[in-house]
Amino acid sequence: MAQNASPKWITKLQQNNPQFAEMYLSQSEKILKDGAIPAKYKILMTMIVDAITAHADGCFAIGNRARAAGASEAEINEAIEVAYLFGGTPALVTATNALRSEG
Repeated sequence: MAQNASPKWITKLQQNNPQFAEMYLSQSEKILKDGAIPAKYKILMTMIVDAITAHADGCFAIGNRARAAGASEAEINEAIEVAYLFGGTPALVTATNALRSEG
């Protein structure tokens, strides 16, 4: 999982169960890399799941990760629409954390 900073829960896991953390990170990297589905779309899928499960911080981080993988603002906005379609207004509110703030 190539991110600039690990989420707190990953850091905690690495400190307390390093073998399991390594296995998780290895699987995550393998699954989310380019394959039949390009990595940026897989990352946008994870953003949709985080929105539906009300994980605002995850949406923020994953939105930036999607951008780093080449996702456009239009693609992020369409992913937000998908989150809304399947998760309703609560998912819409959470998914907007993936947008860049104006100030």
